[in-house]
Amino acid sequence: MARIFIWLLRLFVGLAVLAGLAAAVLAWMASRSIPDYSARHVVSGISGPVEIVRDNHNVPHIFGAGDPDVFFGLGFAHAQDRLWQMTMLRRTAQGRLSELFGRRTLKIDELMRRLDLYRLAQASVEAQDAATSAALESYAAGVNAWLTRVNAEALGRGAPEFFLFSNQIAPWQPADSLAVLKLMAVRLSTHLEEEVLRARVGLALSPERLRDILPDAPGDGVAALPEYAALFPGLERQASAAGTAPADPLDPFPRRGFAGASNAWAAAPGRSAAGGTLLANDPHLGLSAPTIWYLARLELTSGGVIGGSIPGVPLILTGRSAALGWGMTSSYLDDQDLFIEKLNPDRRDEYLTPDGYTPFTTRKSLIEVKDEAPITITLRWTENGPVLPPGQYDLGKVTPAGHIASLGWTMLTPDDTSMTAGIRLMKSGSVPEAIEAGSLHVAPSLNVTLADHESVALQLIGAMPERLPGHQSLGRLPAPGWKTQNRWQGTLPYAVNPRFARPAGGIVGNTNNKIIDRSFPLHVSYDWGDTQRIQRWRRLMQNREVHTRESFIEAQLDTVSFTARALLPLMARDLWYSGEPAPKGTPERQRQDALRLLADWNGEMNEHLPEPLIFAAWLRTLQDRLARDELGPLADAFTHPDPIFVERVFRDVEGAAVWCDVIQSTQEETCADVSRLALDEALLWLAERYGPAIESWRWGDVHVARHDHAVLGELPLLRWFVNIRQSTSGGDNTLQRGLTAGSGDNPFANVHAGGYRGVYDFADPDSSVFVTATGQSGHFLSRHYDDLGELWRRGEYIPMSLDPALARAAAVGITRLEPR
Repeated sequence: MARIFIWLLRLFVGLAVLAGLAAAVLAWMASRSIPDYSARHVVSGISGPVEIVRDNHNVPHIFGAGDPDVFFGLGFAHAQDRLWQMTMLRRTAQGRLSELFGRRTLKIDELMRRLDLYRLAQASVEAQDAATSAALESYAAGVNAWLTRVNAEALGRGAPEFFLFSNQIAPWQPADSLAVLKLMAVRLSTHLEEEVLRARVGLALSPERLRDILPDAPGDGVAALPEYAALFPGLERQASAAGTAPADPLDPFPRRGFAGASNAWAAAPGRSAAGGTLLANDPHLGLSAPTIWYLARLELTSGGVIGGSIPGVPLILTGRSAALGWGMTSSYLDDQDLFIEKLNPDRRDEYLTPDGYTPFTTRKSLIEVKDEAPITITLRWTENGPVLPPGQYDLGKVTPAGHIASLGWTMLTPDDTSMTAGIRLMKSGSVPEAIEAGSLHVAPSLNVTLADHESVALQLIGAMPERLPGHQSLGRLPAPGWKTQNRWQGTLPYAVNPRFARPAGGIVGNTNNKIIDRSFPLHVSYDWGDTQRIQRWRRLMQNREVHTRESFIEAQLDTVSFTARALLPLMARDLWYSGEPAPKGTPERQRQDALRLLADWNGEMNEHLPEPLIFAAWLRTLQDRLARDELGPLADAFTHPDPIFVERVFRDVEGAAVWCDVIQSTQEETCADVSRLALDEALLWLAERYGPAIESWRWGDVHVARHDHAVLGELPLLRWFVNIRQSTSGGDNTLQRGLTAGSGDNPFANVHAGGYRGVYDFADPDSSVFVTATGQSGHFLSRHYDDLGELWRRGEYIPMSLDPALARAAAVGITRLEPR
């Protein structure tokens, strides 16, 4: 027996030693791809020496003999730190994910191929001006120079992920950068899914109740829409189930509510304590590890620029120069329309137009699928846009028999000059120059907040579709594509885009809110991204006569929920301090304890408090109870509470209180009944998960920021190294926005937030600050993989200086590139 034990012990020790050696070898191989930031490289493609000075936070400051050499250096730095991320962005845009991930990503690839995004990017290369073409060529050469070093020096395949997947990396092309920029338009898109949902809900509800559950942003009224069933009489009038497939982290098409969002605001010198303009910006996108943002400084011939870039794109998308600051927010411009096309019953390869039946434009496309035979699909285009399959976006549920759906989208153009607009914006020295640069921007549509030393402005950039006044659905529902009145007539002149320059009050800003009231077809949009944050922002801006960098930071990090302050008095007006005293441990006592906490709460979504969790769970349960009775399984599409809907119901706007009465029951329920039942259900759900002691509940334990690696984040063991978790404050409707998942194992997880934050002070430009949500490196073994993440979580920043001496003073390395 002792002999067996000894041999078993020897076997265990031997296996442990072998496992340790294997792990050490794998770690060594993976660490080979961590770049040496103090190396010297002789490369082709530059006219003179290039220096990449990485400051103590690993932000590269790039210096060269001219602009092309500086863009070369940016491509080199991006590839050093984010090569895997760049290749994944390119594969996504090309519709080639399935070559690595098999059938899992086939639906993503199919939709991307049908949009023909990459071919349009290739065509758009010729549309750029000379300076932009030179920047694209030089940037691509910089990326490829690093690929050459990786292959020549066996630098761990460039990134550890390439040990698990194909390490064949095609050279970077200018079209790749244009495709990545177009991919951002995909990530910020929202109107397609809104149109489909509005049509589906319209088949189940009356127009009055449709206005409740999908309310318009407060403001001027909207002309009456036709019922969707009236546009297509053959459709069945019922609420069909919502698509419930879990979101794939590799999918660039956002679920409803998860399109881009952002905050940006600026103050003129007269509203600044120090007499210089101020600007703050925090773009909101899905959280990931690494973050999509990469901090960089470029020393161009027009001067230095510094801010947030996206790997794969030679732009500082949000940032500042010595003369100008710019920040981006999603504009929510309605730049998408769905068209229902009528097929020729005698020839299925034809569709109806105002001039009769005409053939589709078609092309075959081959999708390579890992471990399977390739799949060939037929791409079809109508005069209105590409044809989408009925399985995408639940289109089949709103498309009558004998019809198909096509998509009109301003982004789908072969003459996209958005990159040229971005390059010109970076080089602008004043607000008027920047506004002029925006005239070339096509997509994604953005609100650009601008500040120079003298003034501030807000300008919507992006092509606005020209619709006819007689459009049957005002662009809010899928419309018959064969009718002239529904077809786009091109795009509107840039002068039509909303502009707010030199405001009388000295402050401009946007939280994705409704920015203008104009009648159709110059309306911009009917669906906006915010009705709540704007209320809090307005109060914070108006509370001070003058602002400082610190007050702008305070506003950017504000976690007070206007939603909680507005809705709690309605939800609990018949519940406060009501009912008989109840013994401890009973549901009644738990309800009373929860209401007592909420009665003394100021609406701050602080990570250390239980009140935000109680309120969030109550509001979520309340909306589900209100909607599910009427919508059935379609209620699953409403993953996030809409404060305007709840307010309409509890204020009985246009008879909206009818939502409180349960159709299936014989008695007539009041809104107080539904609110009480929702609170009890929410408390039961919370107690089952976090224990019965309400005071011990903590919002931050649930509202955890999930920065997940899109590929390695689901693998056993590895996920502990690549995923980043942070307890966070804020919520769906706070200025420090942390949008919750809305579904899944933890519906309150923070999955969508401001991954970049910047505050620029032109009274003292080098006192400006910025930060990202993770770190500069995409290599999980690098110390710069998550070193900025804890600063971001605590609401801290790093210096955003254009002083070269400051960058060199504590540099983690200086990479020197010499021409061959």
